[in-house]
Amino acid sequence: MEPEDKIRQPLPDSLWAATACSAPQTMPLQGDHISSVVIIGGGYTGLSAALHLAEKGIEVTVLEAEEIGFGGSGRNVGLVNAGLWLNPDDIEKRLGSTYGQRINTQLAAAPERVFSIIDRYNIDCEAVRNGTLHLSHSLSGDRALIKRAEQLQKRDAPVELKDPATTARLTGMNRYRTSLFDPRAGTIQPLSYARGLARAAQSAGARIHTQSAVTELSSTPSGEWRVKTARGCITADKVVIATNAYSAQLNKDLQHAFIPLHFFQYATAPLEPEQLQAILPQRQGCWDTRQVMTSIRLDRAGRLIIGSIGKISDQGNNFLQQWAASQLSRLLPQLFSQQKISQNPDFWEHSWCGRIAFSNDHLPHLHILAPGLISCIGYSGRGIGPGTMVGQSLADHLTGMPLEDMFIPVSRLTPVRARKAREQWYSRGSDLYHLYQRMV
Repeated sequence: MEPEDKIRQPLPDSLWAATACSAPQTMPLQGDHISSVVIIGGGYTGLSAALHLAEKGIEVTVLEAEEIGFGGSGRNVGLVNAGLWLNPDDIEKRLGSTYGQRINTQLAAAPERVFSIIDRYNIDCEAVRNGTLHLSHSLSGDRALIKRAEQLQKRDAPVELKDPATTARLTGMNRYRTSLFDPRAGTIQPLSYARGLARAAQSAGARIHTQSAVTELSSTPSGEWRVKTARGCITADKVVIATNAYSAQLNKDLQHAFIPLHFFQYATAPLEPEQLQAILPQRQGCWDTRQVMTSIRLDRAGRLIIGSIGKISDQGNNFLQQWAASQLSRLLPQLFSQQKISQNPDFWEHSWCGRIAFSNDHLPHLHILAPGLISCIGYSGRGIGPGTMVGQSLADHLTGMPLEDMFIPVSRLTPVRARKAREQWYSRGSDLYHLYQRMV
């Protein structure tokens, strides 16, 4: 029997948990400690901030309530994209030219930063940098991709619109009309990337404690912060809250500043070599232009992964699995039929879902919650690149860069109006959409 401190609760079942590289050695926090910076949350933002702080020689400690990558970082689709969901012109209209241009410039470089960290620290995370494909499902989708391409190309992004024949050849699917190819982007095994970031941060000198949920966060008369867990306490000059969509237990105000959405995924067993020749032969990750989007990609072993907005309950959602089967039979009828999928109990190897912090304006938000207490939330499903870049920017700020020089402006922490009703509307709406798609 292992000592109590070494007992690990398993991560929720997923393809990523089953195939990730090993987790770095960590222990729960015990006793009283001092650290220059405490980061709460072991996902992309927190681990990137820890890595970049440690590289600067700053004493930094990460406290993770569960295990590294337990939240959205370990349940991600694994698309390393440039930019946000919004078009760059819309970002500049909402933020103004100064911050709009900054965020567009910084996040255009996000894939390069992610892949450079992977290369520098030799992170084994199935990194494939062959680009991504944004797929048009309709005439309105064509118009949306043309508009996006024009705005990106105006900013010298090397994106290309692909015609229907090329789109079909690159995907193996004839249901999509056109596509927008972004060669800057790629795919990773998202949990392995999180674990690799943690290991890299440790190698640079960061301390990481898992199974260390914060139970109390308070300021001292001298302006320091006391961060308590069940078995320990850290006194720090500054604290970063990097819990994003998993902030409920720590800060109710943060929790109410975004709409929680869920994104589910189903992964097949490894496909046969002849099947893989026809499906995404260059291994691009892709998603479509539907409002309730579908994502499709392969992993290193040749599993096909399909996902969309929705939540798989503990009892399972048979209609979501049936939707996944119907989508594959519709998109790839030459390879799959819904009947054959349903008759094969081993067709699906894994199913899982994660929570997304969906912001009101589809932009990430930087909040100063109190002197020395900072947080960034609301990636709206684009966590890998932006989370990595925000972590680096937070490290720069905590080591002297003025707040006004960060690429995301500070904004007031404002609760989302009718948040619960909107959460239910998105949830029920996506379920009804998937039921409808199964029937047509």
